[in-house]
Amino acid sequence: MNKVAVIILNWNGASLLRRYLPSVVANTPPELATVVVADNGSTDDSLDVLRNEFPGVEVIVLDKNYGFAEGYNRAIAAVDSPLTVLLNSDVRTPAGWLEPLVDYMDAHPHVGAAQPKLLHDGEPQGREVFEYAGAAGGYLDCHGYPYCRGRVFDAVEEDHGQYDGEAQPIFWASGACLMVRTAVYRDVGGLDTAFFAHMEEIDLCWRIQLAGHAIAMVPTSRVYHLGGASLPQGNPRKTYLNFRNNLLMLHKNLPAAEGKRFLVVRRLMDTLAIVMAVLKWHWGDARAIVRAHRDFRRMRDNYQPTATINLLQQSPQGRINIVTAYYLRRRQRYTDLGL
Repeated sequence: MNKVAVIILNWNGASLLRRYLPSVVANTPPELATVVVADNGSTDDSLDVLRNEFPGVEVIVLDKNYGFAEGYNRAIAAVDSPLTVLLNSDVRTPAGWLEPLVDYMDAHPHVGAAQPKLLHDGEPQGREVFEYAGAAGGYLDCHGYPYCRGRVFDAVEEDHGQYDGEAQPIFWASGACLMVRTAVYRDVGGLDTAFFAHMEEIDLCWRIQLAGHAIAMVPTSRVYHLGGASLPQGNPRKTYLNFRNNLLMLHKNLPAAEGKRFLVVRRLMDTLAIVMAVLKWHWGDARAIVRAHRDFRRMRDNYQPTATINLLQQSPQGRINIVTAYYLRRRQRYTDLGL
């Protein structure tokens, strides 16, 4: 049994496997980690590509597309390594990407999950830009909207080492490259399968913290993420999942009485988001937000909130109003927020 299982979830991604899997295989020390591809019911030639071009990679064949959350749950149920990395199929890993994460987790047993510095793949040579999906570690603001060191809403920074140095505590780590203690993942119930995709890693990290573990970003590790391989920014389906799952996550993980008050404010703010979408003629996004709220009301009774503390109020990052800071005060970089 290797110490780490690096699990890539694939669905009809033969071209991505050819483009990105070679770097994972080449730069993941075989004495430390096993590379596993969990195929989520692909109908393209993914399995032939794995069989013929990557014979050393372990393959878990799932019978259909279970989505990101359930697909990973099923894959992690099949491994026995103490540490697991959830790695997107469009992530390029340079030499030395894995060891700093393992070393950090070994030295900090209270940490349940961690991410590397996440940079965008495909930039011109010499230009390093953070990747939208997690940048240098994520937070939630006072209304539950996610933002990152290196990315606030759509404003993504170049990396000039401004978030290097010591590893930092964060609220959520990106699912694009997420190292987690396998036992902790299982103990908190894994990814919420009702989410299908989007926000599921933030919900997982919240539950990991409620269970008494910390989340960290380790800047001495870095990977390069293409992003948008499943649903690109601006896709109404992505808008729907982000809004619905964010509401479900807040309902699940806030104390019940506080969560009710919290969600009243969120409904008002999301109404403003609908108005903004209409004014921009983004009718698909407007309809997606309305549908997200409708389905949230239908799904919320499936959860019984058990949290006794509001973790958002435990740090300055969770007390800031990122909407006001970004749109009214024009503070569009994390370093401008004064945190």
